[in-house]
Amino acid sequence: MRMSPSPGCRRPVHFWSRTLRSWSCAILLFAAGACGGDKATGPGAESPAASGEAAAAGPAPGAVPGGQQIGVEDSFSSGGGAPRPQMNAAAAEAYAAGMQAFVAGDLAGAKEQFTRATDADAQAYKAFYSLGVVQERLGQRAAALSAYRSAAAVVPDYEPALVSYALLMARGGQAQQAEQFLGGQLAKLPKSAALSAGLAEVKSIQGDSATAQRIAREALKKNPDYRPAMVTIARDHYRNRRLDLALYTLKGILDGYGTENPPRDKDNADARLLRGLIYREQNARKPALEEFRRAVKLRPDLVEARVQLGAYELEAGNAAEAAQLLEGALRYDRDNVIARLNLGDAYRLLGRPGDARRELEWVARLDPALPQPHYDLGLLYLFSESIPGLAPKQAVDLAIAEFEKYKELRSRAPGSGPDDTEELITRAKSKRALIEAKEAEQAGAKGAAASSGVMP
Repeated sequence: MRMSPSPGCRRPVHFWSRTLRSWSCAILLFAAGACGGDKATGPGAESPAASGEAAAAGPAPGAVPGGQQIGVEDSFSSGGGAPRPQMNAAAAEAYAAGMQAFVAGDLAGAKEQFTRATDADAQAYKAFYSLGVVQERLGQRAAALSAYRSAAAVVPDYEPALVSYALLMARGGQAQQAEQFLGGQLAKLPKSAALSAGLAEVKSIQGDSATAQRIAREALKKNPDYRPAMVTIARDHYRNRRLDLALYTLKGILDGYGTENPPRDKDNADARLLRGLIYREQNARKPALEEFRRAVKLRPDLVEARVQLGAYELEAGNAAEAAQLLEGALRYDRDNVIARLNLGDAYRLLGRPGDARRELEWVARLDPALPQPHYDLGLLYLFSESIPGLAPKQAVDLAIAEFEKYKELRSRAPGSGPDDTEELITRAKSKRALIEAKEAEQAGAKGAAASSGVMP
């Protein structure tokens, strides 16, 4: 792709490319499944405000969304279940405030309120679970694991906490320990479809697709309507590039196979996201956009759906819409590299060079070996009318330096990214020459005025 040499030029925006995905797997903790189960293909912990109409619209002021975690199955997935204690009044009030904060994307506020709830009631297992979800998103892995353990200590068969605990271990490079943990839990709760589905996800993360598929189907034998197991089957197909099989499974979840086999869960945001990713890979732009939009509507906290939709909007030139989506993604995952990279470009196109520079320099600092932020910074310095704190010539010199840095880094990973760098460097040098000529002209005029005793 060649870039138009104009102030509004847009570089190719970033989707979750396989090259960047493998790089960022090492640094993105939340919902990043051990490279092969990244945030695009790994479920992560259910959010405390996970899905459904209440999450899409936001809860009414003062209400506890859904009376519990929206979209989280509180009952045992295959019948039975240990007693579930009710929170006391103080804990319930703090829990409701935490849910409100989470839906608004205020993770720090949610963490504070969920902590207050657990301090007010040591039996508030739902608050412990929700605290773990928030801590996981904040990258506080040890604290999240502890919170999940606390939830399960109150309700031993509380499946959301047990599965989230195991998946967080698996995504953190402890897949074998996660497998052992879930195996032990299944020995105590052999009828649990949720634990079987969680174990299938762990095996998929480990790369053992055959075992993952078998265990996921075992989960459906325990509970034929257990949707997370269906999504795990589709996700494992996707991880292993069996896209047709993944789409077939997703059709059963989202569309059904006719009147006798209606859709199992047409509002499943994870399934919508997964189908959108497959459509994107197949260059089916319109259906991919539809799936990402529906996923974001169903789950405003679903970061990858926001990132993908934001990338499409940016590619179409809708910088304002893209910025809104990407800012929302960063409220839930502040370390999302692709979101920050694309947000930097959106800010550039919106005429916010200071904000653009902040985002792009953050990415460049995070991984000095990554080429793309240097290309984007070069565009910023070259095409912005002004950069806070920089004279025009300084900005052009920085543009040239950034493009040269991009060339150096890109040479180590050929075949990725734009290839018009030389053209842009030439343009920057021409701009610098014009600036220098103008400076020389102004200096000459001042000198002539001084020698004649006339004020310029």
